[in-house]
Amino acid sequence: MKKSGSLVLMLLLVLALALSGCGSPEPAAPAAPAEPAEPGAPAEPSEDALKVVLLLNGTLGDRSFFDSAHAGVQMIEQQFGAEVRTIEMSYDQTRWEPTLWEVSEQDWDIIILGTWQMTEYLEEIAQEFPDNRYIIFDTSVDYSVGDLSNVYSILYKQNEGSFLAGALAAKVTTSDMELSNDRKLIGFLGGMDIPVINDFLVGYIEGALYVDEDVSVYVSYIGSFDDSASGKENALAQYNAGVDIGFNVAGQAGLGQLDAAQEVNRYAIGVDSDQAMVFAESDPDKAELVLTSMMKRVDNSLVRAAEMHIAGTLPYGEAEALGLVEEAVGLANNDFFERNVPAEIRAELEELAEMIINGDITVSSAIGMSTDELNQIRDAVKP
Repeated sequence: MKKSGSLVLMLLLVLALALSGCGSPEPAAPAAPAEPAEPGAPAEPSEDALKVVLLLNGTLGDRSFFDSAHAGVQMIEQQFGAEVRTIEMSYDQTRWEPTLWEVSEQDWDIIILGTWQMTEYLEEIAQEFPDNRYIIFDTSVDYSVGDLSNVYSILYKQNEGSFLAGALAAKVTTSDMELSNDRKLIGFLGGMDIPVINDFLVGYIEGALYVDEDVSVYVSYIGSFDDSASGKENALAQYNAGVDIGFNVAGQAGLGQLDAAQEVNRYAIGVDSDQAMVFAESDPDKAELVLTSMMKRVDNSLVRAAEMHIAGTLPYGEAEALGLVEEAVGLANNDFFERNVPAEIRAELEELAEMIINGDITVSSAIGMSTDELNQIRDAVKP
């Protein structure tokens, strides 16, 4: 890998690492990762240990997407004895490119980063450091812009998992469950009107219509992934309009939906992490209303990538889309889900998941879909 030639810089770097440790603090709740084989702190990394750094263009504590990525890096540390570090670059975009440059000059075996907002920076910087290895999740670089044979892109079939979330929502809104009303109206709260968020939406709508063709979907976009107050305001508008179950896909901003659900005593579906378990101890009344979460298992996908990197089989220079088959997406199955969702509905959701895995159901994707096609889908279920 390329390294800075400055001895002073290297000494400062060593001092900084000694002060900061191997990673950022634990998030409030990780994305319910699989338990490590050996509980407890991992052994001290050896000199030739795998060195992995995770760059977050946001902060930990979103109890969603970034916490899941951080949980994945911790799993890599546990399972492979790796030396790891998580760097929170915050939501200040002026810090993102310089940090990626700086980290690229250091001695890391794998540099992990995520989201579409980082693609242009990576497309430029990765070509300057051809000996580095980069993994970018939840988006793909444009491999046609140059030699990006050192970049592996992870995409997620969030449309598949969201199909199950939509099917659940439709089942709930047409049921006699305690907090359901007599309207066939469900909600969707997105962070931004962008393809990856709309991929959730398209799957959600298709899952709902698969269950009941008369279900309507109230769609809102916050315009932010960190403004939870606006998330709550938008969700309250949905609930007050007759929505009895809403699906938040907005990162930290989406936590506002869970606040709104608690305020009006209606159901919610979480996203990315198992958001019911996040509040299981701190706010159990809120957790009871989160029937499940559509988990985008960033953690699982990063562990899979690290394992393949070690084995020399990770397809750098390519993008892969991971879904139900790879356990990269799916509904959270916890005590709240089992206690609050009727057994017959849970069984039907399992059948639908198997049908998607087996190819009996093909879920449409918003990725590559035209605006006109997307608008037709949204308009068809508008209340």
